[in-house]
This record gives sequence, structure tokens and C-alpha cells, in this order.
Amino acid sequence: MTIAKRGLILSATALAVAAVSVTGAGLHLSQSKAFFQESPKELVDEVWQLIDRNYVDATFNQVDWEAVRTEYLERDYTSQEEAYVAIREMLEQLDDPYTRFMDPQEFRNMQVDTSGELTGVGIQISQDEDTKEIMVVAPIEDTPAADAGIRSKDVILSIDGESTEGMELNDAVSKIRGPVGSEVVLTIRRGDREMDIPITRARIEIHPVRYDVRTGPEGPVGYIRLTQFSANAASEMSDAIESLESQGVTGYILDLRSNPGGLLYSSIDIARMWLDNGTIVSTVNRQGVADEESANNRALTDKPLVVLVDGGSASASEILSGALQDNDRAVLVGTRTFGKGLVQSVRSLGDGSGVAVTVAKYLTPSGRDIDKHGIDPDIAVELSDEERELLAEDRDRIGTSDDPQFSRALDTLSDVIRAAQAGENLTVAPSN
Repeated sequence: MTIAKRGLILSATALAVAAVSVTGAGLHLSQSKAFFQESPKELVDEVWQLIDRNYVDATFNQVDWEAVRTEYLERDYTSQEEAYVAIREMLEQLDDPYTRFMDPQEFRNMQVDTSGELTGVGIQISQDEDTKEIMVVAPIEDTPAADAGIRSKDVILSIDGESTEGMELNDAVSKIRGPVGSEVVLTIRRGDREMDIPITRARIEIHPVRYDVRTGPEGPVGYIRLTQFSANAASEMSDAIESLESQGVTGYILDLRSNPGGLLYSSIDIARMWLDNGTIVSTVNRQGVADEESANNRALTDKPLVVLVDGGSASASEILSGALQDNDRAVLVGTRTFGKGLVQSVRSLGDGSGVAVTVAKYLTPSGRDIDKHGIDPDIAVELSDEERELLAEDRDRIGTSDDPQFSRALDTLSDVIRAAQAGENLTVAPSN
């Protein structure tokens, strides 16, 4: 069995933005939708069947999945809403925050390939598996959330005064969304501090790649910041590398900090721009069948590379950084990554709702399973609270001499460039 990579997502988050327009929305129900509205029990069984056929763990995380089916199909459902509640209850038994049900509105709002115009605050959130707290993985750059000072690892305690305790992730996303120009107040916990942060919702156009030339000790350096692996990320990355190559850069710094992931195929396409050969990633399904993706001898550059990562670098970011690290193509600088090594497939259901199902896990080229651990950088550089505050208050400082992690990356890149010019290989021992 081969997993079709273009239907898969690698993100630890829900995206608290909504589509401005939804293609295909109509006034009339299809025959399939009408059937499921009249027969909500069939919808419950459809979701059960999807999990039964596709879930990554054949033991269903030690749940008797046949008994679950019997329990939920013995119930009578008088409305779709009752079926939705039952489906969510059923999926909760898997204890997998990434396998989740979305009602028709939530499913329409879900932006898998974040290309085009969105409306919302531009915040990526996740739910802690143990505490069930709603946590910020990363704000999207140049959005209201980033401008308001929201940061990676902030815990959202309440939304417009409503506590998030016991709240489902999708419910939190729906409450954060809203019309352009309206305001939402997030009460967050940051360390031992609590604060209210008002954010005005806006239309958001996302370009995931930014780049320019920076001055380095060994000559001009290409700095590329990739904020998410969206549908247009690979084409924008290709344009960035080609432009920087034409400007004669001596090496590159690729900034994946606070990049929460995205589409699997995007991470593979981008890895191939940096790697001429070698394995990129292996995906393993419940039968143990691995679909291995490799470089294809079409790298756009072979110049020295340093990659910046942190705790907000998740999923697809970890595939790319793991591939570059394991193939000795790049030196990783920063802090340990998020640690999400699972792959979801998003499926539409008969009534217009949808379900995201964990269908595989992935391994780095050396066979590492990074789920719940993350990837350790080769050179660890922690930011102090004061340094984080400074960068959060003025995001234009990111990727400058005021950014300690960038400065260390620039020094490391200079060492790699000098070693390459001398015909040597720079060996960097992983730091703890």
C-alpha cells in the first residue's frame, strides 16, 4: 500500500482562520447529504468504518473498536447534532487529539492548503494531550495575532471571558474566528503570568516565504524564512533560492522557527531543492508498509546551509529539518522542535462534515521516530525571557543581529563555508 502524499497533512495545529468564500456551497442538498440527514446513525457508522479501515494503530490504542461500534449503533439518534456528539465521544476513546470530527461549518472553515484570502486572527493552536489545555503553536507572521504579541507556547485560558477548560479544539477555533473588524479577547498564560490580549480580526493573505540577502563574514548570505508548508510554499521557495543564487550568496540560513507544519508533499518538494540524493522521509502505516520518499538529483543549490528551529517548528518542519540533519546537509541551530511525527488524512463525509484520521507515522532518514520528543538541534541556543520579549515586541528584529539564534546561525554558517573552502568537513557534535 502506498500512501498518496498529496492528500495528507502534517500539522500539530488547528488554524483559527476561516475562508472568505467556500467553493461549492449551495442551497440544495445532494442525495447523499439528504440521506445522511435522514439517517444520522449511518453517519456514525461511516466514521467508525473510516477509523476501522485507516487508523494507524491496529489496536486502536488498546480500545475494543468492535465493541465501540456496537455501543454507538445501538443508540437512537433523532438529529444530526446528536450524531455529531456521539461521533466526538467515539473518537475521544482513541485518545488521539489529531483524529477529530468536524461538523459541516468546521469542515468548510478548515484550510488545509492555506493559499488565498483568509479571515481571522492568524493563530495556530493545539491541544495538549495530557492537560487538554489549548496552546498556541505559533502565530502566523504579519497577522493580527502576531502583531498583538501572541507567542508560541502561550496557553489560552479563556476566549471572550469563556473558560477553555474542557473545551474541544474545534470549539476554541470557532470562538476565535469571526467577522473582519470584530474583536476577540484571549486570556493567556505565559509562564507564571496571565494577561488579556485583545485582537481585531482581519483579512489575511499568506505568503509563506520571505527572503533577502544578509551580510556575513564570508560574503553575502541568503536568509529565507518559511512560515508554513502551504500549497504555494514550494513554488515560493524555488523562486527564493533561484533569486538568491543569482545574487551570488555564499551560503544559506533557512529559518523554520514557529513553523507549525502543513502539507506533506510541500515538505518533500522543498527538501528536494536542498538535497541532491538521499532519503527524505518514510511513512509507515498500520500494516508496517513504508512509503519512502527520496531526493531526485534536482537540488537547486549545494551551498552550505544552517537551519533555525525551535519548539514551534512542528510536523512538516520536522520532516524537512530531520532530512537535512540526517543527510549531513545542514547544521541545526536553536532549540528542540515540537515533536509531532503523525500524519493525518482529511476525509469528507456524506452530509458535508469531515474527519481527520491519523493514518501513518513518519520516520526521519536515520529511522528516528520523533513523535512526542522532537528533533534536537546540533547547536542549542536558548533565548532568555528578555530576548523573547524584545523579538516579540519588534518582529523586524527577527533574523538580525538583535536575534541571538540568528547570530549564532550566521557564525556557524561562516564556519561551514570556511571548512568547505578548505576542502574539509565541519563536524558538529550535538549539544544537550
